Amino acid sequence: MSAGTTAGLVGLGPAPLDVGAHLAAVEDPGAGAVSVFVGQVRDHDPAVTGPVVALEYTAHPDALSVLRGIADRCAARTGVLGVAISHRTGLLEVGEAALVAVVATAHRGTAFDVCAQLVDEVKAELPVWKREVLADGSHVWVGAE
Repeated sequence: MSAGTTAGLVGLGPAPLDVGAHLAAVEDPGAGAVSVFVGQVRDHDPAVTGPVVALEYTAHPDALSVLRGIADRCAARTGVLGVAISHRTGLLEVGEAALVAVVATAHRGTAFDVCAQLVDEVKAELPVWKREVLADGSHVWVGAE
């Protein structure tokens, strides 16, 4: 994939995420650096009382096209050779991957920077909502103020 093109793998859905498939989607002979981010479900949230046992993600019907747009914008940035990103939906247990983002570039600095920007843009723009399920059976919607 050359700079200025569209992202490779872009996914949204309930299937477990395969980091290897994301790495394969950004393979490029010019890539000297591949930055990988895996966001996974953790067992706590400092903003709530009690242990977190699961997260449930719900997506707007347009979420995949929004994700594709974010990924394509990142893929078009100077120096980017490949972008792959997927976000899970449904009920995820502690330890499961909720987000995988991979960026390939010629140099590590660009790979780190663009991967961080990609994740930040997804968190800011993607219409996906998160419900934290707590050990006592209660739940908290994140970002639903």
